Amino acid sequence: MSQQSSTAPGPDDHGERQGDRGGQRRATVVDVAQRAGVSTATVSRVMNRNYPVAAATRERVEAAMRELGYVVNAHARALAGASARTVGIIVSELIDPFYAYIARGVERAATDGDRLCLVCCTQGDPQRELAFIELMHERRADAVVLVGGSVEDRAYKAELARRARELDAGGSKLVLCGRPSLGDGVPTVGVEYDNEGGAFAITDHLITRGHERILYLGGPPDLSTARDRLAGHRRALELRGVARDPELEQPGAFSRAFGYRRMAELLCGGPRFTAVFAANDIVAAGAAQALEEAGVRIPQDMSLVGYDDIPVAQELRPRLTTVRIPLEEMGRQAVRVALNGGDEDDWRAPTTGTLRLGTHIVVRESVAAPTSTPSGSGKPRRRS
Repeated sequence: MSQQSSTAPGPDDHGERQGDRGGQRRATVVDVAQRAGVSTATVSRVMNRNYPVAAATRERVEAAMRELGYVVNAHARALAGASARTVGIIVSELIDPFYAYIARGVERAATDGDRLCLVCCTQGDPQRELAFIELMHERRADAVVLVGGSVEDRAYKAELARRARELDAGGSKLVLCGRPSLGDGVPTVGVEYDNEGGAFAITDHLITRGHERILYLGGPPDLSTARDRLAGHRRALELRGVARDPELEQPGAFSRAFGYRRMAELLCGGPRFTAVFAANDIVAAGAAQALEEAGVRIPQDMSLVGYDDIPVAQELRPRLTTVRIPLEEMGRQAVRVALNGGDEDDWRAPTTGTLRLGTHIVVRESVAAPTSTPSGSGKPRRRS
């Protein structure tokens, strides 16, 4: 039986140390060292595999761990500073499912590699983003995953490139997840998805169902994500020979409130359209609410599609046709491409260049062939 101790638990223990259970507590690294007849430093070396240990000694330590039921706590080990073994992820918004699913992928991949995952939220502030990267650099994080679109700002881009070089010099890596490259010579890796291709495909899907008056709704015009989606939409119109109408491009926030408000305004006196391509599923949900309140049926009177394929797409009625992004897989791959070559990770992807994941349309019930529109009303057909 392991010896009792009144010492308070702390991260130096490296193991899970919870309260007494039936008069016994969980074993610590000190207990393992005493059972194996070695120092605590030797136990740490065996666990971390960061220093040569004689085979006989390693076997003795591992046997002691089994006998005592010792459980390694990867998060405590990272906090104790035994090694960097930390992955940072920086997102704009925690409650947005787009970021949440990517963050879950990052956390799971980090945990699989016995690393602590630290999540930072910028609330869309580029200066907070730069500050968080600096913080992760100070913590000697193995990788810093930067998620989401970026704005075109030369000064910001130069600062980001400088921090990428500092991370690289310290043995870490900046991962651009779903955002454009910083240019040749900047030491980053990237994981992206076929953003423009997905927008092209969903627009083409509407055109092949007979729609030519397609409203593009939402997406901040200065954000790279929105620019790419609008570019894909325009490319599909051009290749299909459909005339582009600037009035049918209504950029705005990636929010439900914008989708609802702008759709309500357009139904009261905007251009004529038979289908809506919402820049993401959240905007689509707002638009769907406005359409329902106006008595416009989906898809009988108006077709509606979105982008991302987050849970709200299946919660809407009818369920939403949308573009699926492999969000969680993007998060996993962001960690893997950054940590290639370490700790028996030879199977991981190369750490140079950009890994691109595909998108595809998920066809549900929100699209139908267009119906005739009353002449001169500027509105879709409404239910009588």
